[in-house]
Amino acid sequence: MFTLFHPELHPLFETLAYAGGYAIYRRERSTQGDPLPDDRRWLIIAAAAVGALLGARILGLIEQAPHSGLHWSDLLLPGGKTIVGGLLGGWFAVEIAKAVAGIKSRSGDLFAVPLCLGIAIGRIGCFLAGLPDDTCGTPTSLPWGVNFGDGIRRHPTQLYEIVFLLALAWFLWRWGQRPHPSGILFRAFLAAYLAWRLAIDFLKPQPHIAGMNVIQWACIAGLIALALSELRSTREVAHA
Repeated sequence: MFTLFHPELHPLFETLAYAGGYAIYRRERSTQGDPLPDDRRWLIIAAAAVGALLGARILGLIEQAPHSGLHWSDLLLPGGKTIVGGLLGGWFAVEIAKAVAGIKSRSGDLFAVPLCLGIAIGRIGCFLAGLPDDTCGTPTSLPWGVNFGDGIRRHPTQLYEIVFLLALAWFLWRWGQRPHPSGILFRAFLAAYLAWRLAIDFLKPQPHIAGMNVIQWACIAGLIALALSELRSTREVAHA
């Protein structure tokens, strides 16, 4: 019997997400310019890639711990990854690399729209992967609920996220066409995505710790870190 859902489709769309996001980044950089020279930009990209890989895998292991226990020996093995962990790990790694290299300027605006569209492409793969991807929502009686193969209609949270990300990409793109403080687009993207995941994950059947799942607690930690970072930057500008 024909089925729309195949876990094998997830790696395909994950690859398309990376390729599409990078292509959009190249276009953004060529049209908007870049305050950083090539060597500094590649340093930031490398730091973001390493930090995102580690962050995605570490938070993925912690997220799976209620089901399978926490096994740090699996860190470098293929397995579950999380977008929230990748974003936070990449952001922290970039901030560390910039501090070591003495880069003072904010550097993330060129990544804001590409990240939105790249994650949206990846979420198509999450949707088509079905139940094994573990990103489906809770059961629902709403007419747009999707049967992922087990006879139960569930919230298609992957599709909700695609719509959100496309709207966010359009908003950030329009904002980028007008004068704006350096770095504000990336920080707006990160804050919006973390707030979105904090809200939408209430519709996901993940184990809760004190009323929320691991991803939601990571989102709260990320939002606090982002607010503290913004407060520090504001004070530095005021003192200058």
